[in-house]
Amino acid sequence: MSNPSPVSNESIAPSNPDAEPSHDYYERFVRSLKGPVQFLSFWIAIALPFVHLPLLAQGLGDPAVTLTFVLLLATNVFALYVGHDYDS
Repeated sequence: MSNPSPVSNESIAPSNPDAEPSHDYYERFVRSLKGPVQFLSFWIAIALPFVHLPLLAQGLGDPAVTLTFVLLLATNVFALYVGHDYDS
């Protein structure tokens, strides 16, 4: 009769070389980008209104200027949304 081992191996997961660690890697990669992306978005949202001013001073009569203004405005709204939680 052999003595049972005092250490149980039930808590040790079996090693599976086929298991994909890429999902965990992907999550860590996304988490590592969250801070820098929020930082950049926050400061872009602050800086873009200063680009709007010359366009508004020039006037929005030209379709190219109007399109540029609308695209910058949409970019500003998106940057506000992404960067709103920065440093809170």
